[in-house]
Amino acid sequence: MHAIQDGTRPRPSAAGSLGYLLLNLPVGIAGFVAVVTLVSVGVSTAIVWVGVPALALLFLGSRAAARFERARAHALLGTYIATPYRPLPATGWQARWRARLLDGATWRDLGYFVLLFPLGVAEFVIVVTCWSAGLGLATLPLYIHYVPGDPVVFFDHVLVGDVVHALPFAVVGLLILALAVVLTRSMGVAHAVFARSVLGPGARARRLAESDDLPLSAVA
Repeated sequence: MHAIQDGTRPRPSAAGSLGYLLLNLPVGIAGFVAVVTLVSVGVSTAIVWVGVPALALLFLGSRAAARFERARAHALLGTYIATPYRPLPATGWQARWRARLLDGATWRDLGYFVLLFPLGVAEFVIVVTCWSAGLGLATLPLYIHYVPGDPVVFFDHVLVGDVVHALPFAVVGLLILALAVVLTRSMGVAHAVFARSVLGPGARARRLAESDDLPLSAVA
């Protein structure tokens, strides 16, 4: 799977998309909890300076987490996301922190991890449901053959107790798996576009880079 540059439609594999989408749930939960916790602690105690370290950790951690997300998108979705941050001043810690706070990319990082939680839940439920249903039905004849016992019951009244009667369900399962492959890749493409639009340089930076033939990080 080759890395796709900004401006090109991502073409992730089904396997890469599946791995990425399944990981979105734990990553989204961790990111959401970290952002909400550090914002709550930092804002509520900033007046007495206790919350300043929490806010500093929030902004530094969000950049590190965003770098991880760009690397994960590159590895699993084949999507290259350029670093969007503006260069920091060479000296002066106050100037450097002010530059971070005024950089729109910093706030987009935080927004991404807040949104990743509900997106991760939805993506996880969809892919797990489709793949589980497809695999379960497709392997039903094998299950009945190698694990004899009571008939499998569908919809409270459809009984499947032998391999012959299980074959139509297996065909349905294969169709669901084919649909799952297409759906998983489509969801991978959609999330790659979303991640690139939030975690990458803004539209203005991309236009400047294309017109001046500069690296995106140079104009972000």
